[in-house]
Amino acid sequence: MGRSIYSVGQINAYIKNMFTQDYLLGAVSVRGEVSNCKYHSSGHIYFTLKDEKAVLQAVMFAGNRGGLSFTLKEGQRVIVTGAVNIYERDGKYQLYAKQISRDGVGSLYEQFAALKKELSERGLFAEEYKQPIPRYIKTLGIVTADTGAAVRDIINISHRRNPYVELYLYPAKVQGEGAADTIVAGIEALERFGVDCMIVGRGGGSMEDLWAFNEEKVAQAIFDCSVPVISAVGHETDFTIADFVADLRAPTPSAAAELAVFEYQSFLAGLSEERRRLEVAMRRRLAFYEQELERRKLRVGRFRPDYQMAEKRLRLDACEDRLTGAMERKLREAVHRLELYAGRLKACSPLDRITGGYAFVTREDGNRLLSASEVSAGERLTLQLSDGIVRVQVTDTQTEEPFMGDGLCAGKVYDAANSQEG
Repeated sequence: MGRSIYSVGQINAYIKNMFTQDYLLGAVSVRGEVSNCKYHSSGHIYFTLKDEKAVLQAVMFAGNRGGLSFTLKEGQRVIVTGAVNIYERDGKYQLYAKQISRDGVGSLYEQFAALKKELSERGLFAEEYKQPIPRYIKTLGIVTADTGAAVRDIINISHRRNPYVELYLYPAKVQGEGAADTIVAGIEALERFGVDCMIVGRGGGSMEDLWAFNEEKVAQAIFDCSVPVISAVGHETDFTIADFVADLRAPTPSAAAELAVFEYQSFLAGLSEERRRLEVAMRRRLAFYEQELERRKLRVGRFRPDYQMAEKRLRLDACEDRLTGAMERKLREAVHRLELYAGRLKACSPLDRITGGYAFVTREDGNRLLSASEVSAGERLTLQLSDGIVRVQVTDTQTEEPFMGDGLCAGKVYDAANSQEG
């Protein structure tokens, strides 16, 4: 007897028909916690409902979003009303939501919020405890699963940016039972090894997938680590306790590698630019010191003995010129004054008067005769003329009619040459 052979599409269509005919699955309300929620650009909302035992994929199409009065977020406790059916292409059944209402906050989110508040109050998130990420590292530690996209992205980007940075991977379990312990062990091991920086993280996932990074022991290990830690857990919209404790949070593992590893080619270009600037600065500084050296040479040269002697000779010559000039001026002034005095003296000289027809009269004792009353008859006098001396004897004096003097006197004249009586 031959067996019937069906295609995959026929099987999925048959199962879909069974779901459609089931009255309970056609209109069902499911209580659960929202996880891995994504708002698609088409307007559809894809999410997962979960409880302690199982998960259920769900979708709300854009046309049914009128039945949603709030923004669906991770960890919310909700009641979803809709139909369970199969998506024939993928062979997956899921809940097609038509209405979603709140049912309190999910237990995982409550634990997350409580631990976040506690650790914040203990100061594990304080900025003053965060270490700066080294700009230029030689060794990079990685705590993540040894398989998956996260570690591949970190390795690829690190090698592309700087192939000389050494990478040390501690393969840790990043979800499930015991994951937090292996993450803590990886942090402590790489710290003892002495890496320059550390990336702790994993790829995206639901809240329960990322829960190991919300454990208190992981947060404490990151806080206690002496090596700067970059957290890179999940996608850009995912936040864990590890993100708040870490020295730096990266939105993705790829971004963490970008932040940790400096780009070698840019570094070389920057180094060349710095070398050029340093050379320019050195040339300027050298030119400045050369000019300063020349100035100091000139200043020091002034204290050389030959320079000092030459300078003193110049000063001595200048002084001599000033002294000579002063002496000549003084001499000219003295000569001028002497000429003035000589003129004045000449004007008062008896000799000038004698040449005008006058005589200088003295007694025999040589005293000057000033008045006719001083002479008596018979007294001998000496007359100084312009061309010689005449000796006379007074015969008479007369004081009544003065003429060009104090008085007149008459007497015998003696030749000055032979002393004969005139």
